Amino acid sequence: MTVQLRHLFALATCTLLLGGCASTPPATARYDFGPLPAPSTRSQIGTLIVADITGPTALDTEHMQYRLLYADARQARPYAYNQWAATPFQLLGQRLRANFAQAGVKVLSTTDAITNPTVLRMEVNEFTQSFDTAKSSQGILNVRASLFRNHRLLDQRTFQRSVAAPTPDAAGGAQALAEASDALAADLLVWLASVPQP
Repeated sequence: MTVQLRHLFALATCTLLLGGCASTPPATARYDFGPLPAPSTRSQIGTLIVADITGPTALDTEHMQYRLLYADARQARPYAYNQWAATPFQLLGQRLRANFAQAGVKVLSTTDAITNPTVLRMEVNEFTQSFDTAKSSQGILNVRASLFRNHRLLDQRTFQRSVAAPTPDAAGGAQALAEASDALAADLLVWLASVPQP
């Protein structure tokens, strides 16, 4: 009887341990944009203040979001165990400033003192991974950029970039959005150079 009780106790203990392992959620993976790509062009823009990026409250979070266009395009869904290392606004701002500086632009913040400042303000309209099918997705980035000089609007333009994700998961979405951000930086540099300075 004692041997049977020991066997039952050991079996119950193993079952509890296995059940505990099975119920442990996977660790959360955190993504950023990775290293900068090699510089492709040099800019003659000079000095530029890049203001903090703004956008909808739903994007002001570390949650990675995706849309199933084939199911309900109006619903943004968060990945369960995947997050950004910072908010999309912070990641995008850091990436754009780094790209600009790498291209030779003297990048300043809104707290730096400068005479006759040129200020770039950006508002994110969309920053998400969108699935056309269960196995095909794109990182979509849509931004409205406004350029000011001495508090006067010089120009305003909306930019959109869409990059195919290499894999239909959060890692693929992170890579696609990083590449879309780098492409946006190149678009912005071309635009900024084309705006006549007063």
